Amino acid sequence: MMTRREAGLALLSTASLVAGAILPAVATAAIDLPKPALSSKPLAEALRDRRSIREFADRPLPLPVLSGLLWSAFGINRPQSGDRTAPSWRHAIETEVYLALPDGVWRYDPAGHRLMPHLAQDMRAQTGVQDFVGTAPLDLVYVANGTRMRNVAAAEKRLYAFTDAGFVGQNVYLFCAAEGLATVFRGSLDRDALGRSLQLPAGHFVTFAQTVGFSKG
Repeated sequence: MMTRREAGLALLSTASLVAGAILPAVATAAIDLPKPALSSKPLAEALRDRRSIREFADRPLPLPVLSGLLWSAFGINRPQSGDRTAPSWRHAIETEVYLALPDGVWRYDPAGHRLMPHLAQDMRAQTGVQDFVGTAPLDLVYVANGTRMRNVAAAEKRLYAFTDAGFVGQNVYLFCAAEGLATVFRGSLDRDALGRSLQLPAGHFVTFAQTVGFSKG
């Protein structure tokens, strides 16, 4: 009998062959990500090449690339403590990374380095006001779990959560610069409407979004 991981990988393989997708057509099972490969490009070169790009090819991101992207964004870099690749206010670690893909919405689980199914529908167009967000291969949505931010006023909670999301976004920029990918960090979105569409739990709220893909042309 197949394990859940084996079933998920079988679905992944089938979907990729049939539709050229990187994930199953229906988000029903967690997908284990391969171990992230660390880039060999020096930091100074990545900083030199870091830029915002708003034109994306419709080519999907391979699973190994997605693995490195998510680990770089807000993965666990110190397994013994569970600490992350980006800092957070008072170590609240409130930022959660959602992925809006053609095949559905997924949530990154750093502890298991895997994708957790969230919604089986294409919500890319709802992640911003620009035309490209609906056709780019991946829109990351940064969500703050406000319940982890205690003893702070609501306005300050949002300030710190927005700042923490910026750290994650910069990690994505540097990864994309190192790997030859295109990306743009975005604040032009209807956060409340997107949060409702994502069916976020109480106390969670959208901060920013970031589009990632291969550059067009």
